[in-house]
Amino acid sequence: MAIVEPDFSRGVDGLLPAIAQDASSHQVLMFAWMSRESYLETVDSGFATYFSRSRKRLWRKGEESGHRQKVVEMRIDCDADCILMLVEQSGAACHEGFKSCFFRKRTEGEFEVDQERLVEPSSVYQKPHG
Repeated sequence: MAIVEPDFSRGVDGLLPAIAQDASSHQVLMFAWMSRESYLETVDSGFATYFSRSRKRLWRKGEESGHRQKVVEMRIDCDADCILMLVEQSGAACHEGFKSCFFRKRTEGEFEVDQERLVEPSSVYQKPHG
């Protein structure tokens, strides 16, 4: 079978969805976008680099907070248009200070926080994220 790379031509404005999952627990940590450039930097450096649509530039996970993602394994889906990374997460993956961006769980008709905050965002970020 041929080696396949992610097909960025199938993405939204050249960006593909990228999912970061904890390599040990398999908890989904976050979703972000990858450009070809951020993908190649991730492959070369071994640390997750994404493309920030709001900042319109590469976003090296942990560049401000220090909460980096060391990539242990990378996978692509059957259509080569979605990237899955198993990572070793240092600190919180979420800019709101939680281990996972998916810290709200729907129960009895509403979403409730079901994780403990690991870090206060103002202690690691210079400006608010959004």
